[in-house]
Amino acid sequence: MSSTGPRTRRQRALLAELEELFLAEGFLSFTLDDLAAKLRCSKTTLYALAASKEQLAVKVVAHFFRGATERIEARVAGITDAAVAVRTYLAGASEELDRASAAFLADVAAFEPTRAVYAFNSEAAARRIRQFIADGVEQGVFRDAHADAIAEMTGILVEAIQSGVVGSRAHTTDAEAFEALAELLLNGLRV
Repeated sequence: MSSTGPRTRRQRALLAELEELFLAEGFLSFTLDDLAAKLRCSKTTLYALAASKEQLAVKVVAHFFRGATERIEARVAGITDAAVAVRTYLAGASEELDRASAAFLADVAAFEPTRAVYAFNSEAAARRIRQFIADGVEQGVFRDAHADAIAEMTGILVEAIQSGVVGSRAHTTDAEAFEALAELLLNGLRV
């Protein structure tokens, strides 16, 4: 039985520890017994977070992306220049994903429910970037030359980064791919 109410301080701490462990080592190879031993807790304690190892993986991956989104949004809050917002947003995405090991990203991609969490967050990032582009056109800092098409292509590139296509073809990490996307966008859109 997983908890649906507010988490205790211990549960929040365990979730943070699980996030760091998963980011460093992935999660598919671990059993609940392994996790309980590494975190020095009982399986019952883990079951209080989620009803199964699979649900725990989804919860931890969602926790990572929720925290990353909050940190990135805090970085862009109050930035009015769209070009600076794009660079700041994508630099934040790059830094957040740089925390994730290849094992973590491979496990996220290999497990459909966590892949769906990443895809959901990638779609939200693409929408956010589209808004920055629209703002930049309105502000006159970005050219209006096919801005809607560029915004749509940006969304496709974000999805290609998330799905692993860019990384496997370009031999880059997701973090490096987001840095390259920022350069491409800003150099291609500036007035």
